[in-house]
Amino acid sequence: MERDQAIAKLISYALDKELIQPEEKIWAVNALLEALELDGCTLPEGVSCGEEELPQVLDALLDDAYARGVLKENSIVYRDLFDTKLMGALTPRPAQVIGKFQALREQDPKKATDWYYRFSQDTNYIRRDRIAKDVQWKTDTQYGELDITINLSKPEKDPKAIAAARNLPASNYPRCQL
Repeated sequence: MERDQAIAKLISYALDKELIQPEEKIWAVNALLEALELDGCTLPEGVSCGEEELPQVLDALLDDAYARGVLKENSIVYRDLFDTKLMGALTPRPAQVIGKFQALREQDPKKATDWYYRFSQDTNYIRRDRIAKDVQWKTDTQYGELDITINLSKPEKDPKAIAAARNLPASNYPRCQL
């Protein structure tokens, strides 16, 4: 997939999922260009991107960033950090997210929680493509039915990432996951 097409698809996805508003399209493109260290792009018209296609779109942008030296390592950890940076450019600010959650919570706490779960999937914080790979089954035990899950959605760090982490200075940033 061509880089400009991938950027257009990502913008289309953000609009469809209401991560950005139409008035923010140019701003969002510029934020992506900054993250990708690009001077400009030509967005093709009429492209769309469904949630099932998001991983491929991000992979195309990550592959391009690695080929141009923007992404320093082509490891899972570095790719995850960089695609999080790209999605962060399309994610509403925390005050907006909190405001929407609070407004929905006043109506119905379940509605607020469901919205936030969907939002977390739409921003790729919860990675649908990886969760689909998890292995799950139920088994009967003497204590009742037991749900067993093999979590494949959070990849283990590779030995290079573990070695590199040893050399990093200690940091307390970020103070929380969100």
